[in-house]
Amino acid sequence: MPWKETCPMDQRVAMVGDWLKNEANITELSRMYGVSRVTIYKWLKRFKAEGPAGFKEHSKAPHEHPNAVSDEIVQIIISARLSHQKWGPKKIRSWLIERYPDEEWPALSTMSAIFNREGLVKPRRIRHNVAAYSMPFLECDRPNKVWSADFKGQFRTADGKLCYPLTITDNFSRFILLCRGLERPTYDQVRPWFETTFRRYGLPEAIRTDNGSPFASVGLGGLSRLSAWFIKLGIRPERIEAAHPEQNGRHERMHRTLKEAAAAPPKANLRQQQEAFDSFLEEYNFTRPHEALGMKKPGAVYQSSELTYTPKTAPMKYLPEFIARQVRSSGEIVWHCKRIYVSQALAGEYIGLFQLDDEHKWEINFGFQKLGILDDQSCIIKV
Repeated sequence: MPWKETCPMDQRVAMVGDWLKNEANITELSRMYGVSRVTIYKWLKRFKAEGPAGFKEHSKAPHEHPNAVSDEIVQIIISARLSHQKWGPKKIRSWLIERYPDEEWPALSTMSAIFNREGLVKPRRIRHNVAAYSMPFLECDRPNKVWSADFKGQFRTADGKLCYPLTITDNFSRFILLCRGLERPTYDQVRPWFETTFRRYGLPEAIRTDNGSPFASVGLGGLSRLSAWFIKLGIRPERIEAAHPEQNGRHERMHRTLKEAAAAPPKANLRQQQEAFDSFLEEYNFTRPHEALGMKKPGAVYQSSELTYTPKTAPMKYLPEFIARQVRSSGEIVWHCKRIYVSQALAGEYIGLFQLDDEHKWEINFGFQKLGILDDQSCIIKV
């Protein structure tokens, strides 16, 4: 019979209190509280063993689950995972079934739980997307209007060292301005070769690249240190859409020819590989006719730019209607006494903020490049 319609805890306390005062025996307590004698003995035993804490309900879950995985099986699963660290639960379970066919192995979900519990699962790396480029591309209607730059997929030379071919072309004439095998595709290795190209051929109006490093970053406006430097030089950094190499089709087509002629098979070392690149560049520019040019050679169509390269660049200046702020080494600016993160790529540079019709909205610019809109109430920048 159940407890009467009051708080069970209060009834248990009252029942034990009556028993302690010797005001009723077990039979009388059973009748008074509407519960069985067995129930009364249970709560008296709990009270004697635990005191008032014994009045609380104990968990009805079994101390040992009948389907729990034994320690021995768990250890075998862990050992298998440590021996094959790149395998997931499905592969591990299949391998164990084949190796120990007489054992009964737990479900995939249970094995996953064991891996997680033992810290054998690496958290997935969060991939941040580069902000989409929203400006229209310039027309490639004359030399040096638009250059393209990219890395032709890395490969190993015969000595086992990686080679990253950096290529730069003029989109109008198809002229290859640079083909250089680098050890790493980093800003520090790439910038000197852009400087060499700028000194030799002058500056373009725009440079079209993909969204990879070092041409772009996941920072504000997709700017990287390299593309920020382009802007300081007056060059517009254009970026194709992700997974759309056809937007840089002329450059991609040249890469296929480069691979056939100079990158396959790889040469003995980086020096010999560069010699092969130099021979290819010479033939492509000055010997090989190009159908898209009416069978003219790219070297006969290309002309150096009238925009000359100046190594030293002045700080960005803005019109009076802009408010200039210098980006700190942390990538932040101070705005209305608050620190707002802008971009690490712009550390040390000046950005310009222009107030829009909404008094709390400010357009952020780096030179001629619009980066986003700052809401100075929420301190959030939207691209």
